[in-house]
Amino acid sequence: MTSIIAEKSHLFYARVAGLGLLIVILTTLILNMFVFGSLFIPGDAAATVTSITANDLLFRLGIAVFTLVIVLEVVVAWALYTLLRQVDKSLALLAVLFRLIYTATLAASIFNYLSLLQLIQQEIYLEVLETNQFHAQVIFLMDAIYHGGFIGLVFLGFHLLLLGYLVFKSAFMSKIIGILVMLAGLGYLFDNFAFLLVANYIEYETIFVLVPFFLGIIGELALAIWLLAKGKKISKMEPTKASYEEGVNP
Repeated sequence: MTSIIAEKSHLFYARVAGLGLLIVILTTLILNMFVFGSLFIPGDAAATVTSITANDLLFRLGIAVFTLVIVLEVVVAWALYTLLRQVDKSLALLAVLFRLIYTATLAASIFNYLSLLQLIQQEIYLEVLETNQFHAQVIFLMDAIYHGGFIGLVFLGFHLLLLGYLVFKSAFMSKIIGILVMLAGLGYLFDNFAFLLVANYIEYETIFVLVPFFLGIIGELALAIWLLAKGKKISKMEPTKASYEEGVNP
């Protein structure tokens, strides 16, 4: 009876993590490509202001959905920790902390989206700022959103690196999935440290962005699909409380 309960518990957390990851990945792609990506015109503040003003409801909806994604990120972190703490509790905790810091950077970016919306829609700013100053403020907030994303992905890279290692070392998950997730983490770290260290990063954007991007998408999607499709394989007994405290694998 205890074994059946433990198996169902693991299956529940696997499906929560898998479904959560899948929703986060797909929703983030849609937001970046078809909502914020379509409304932001890089380097052109006037066009961006016109675009957001003409699509006010879409922009607000994007912010609302983005907020829900942040909430879901916390749920995913919790489910992954619960699944993988039996492999190595300390590393699982470190991995979840990296994901939560990444999530905090996403939450911080919400303030920049809201600040941009306020700047554009509040007439008081138009009254006190000259056109050039107003456009400079718009560009500044757009750059803050863009650069904040890079910093956040550094923490996501470390999270995926540790997560992939835990998956690889586990006795109940696919080692191939673990390798793909570690490659995803390395891809994000390569891209974002290149952004921080390479002065002419934009000239090599295809190499620095596309390759890590595809590695990240493949690794995270593979993990999400495996957890949903193969979650029943995770049927080990729940470790005892004493085992967790001592850091002993079950």
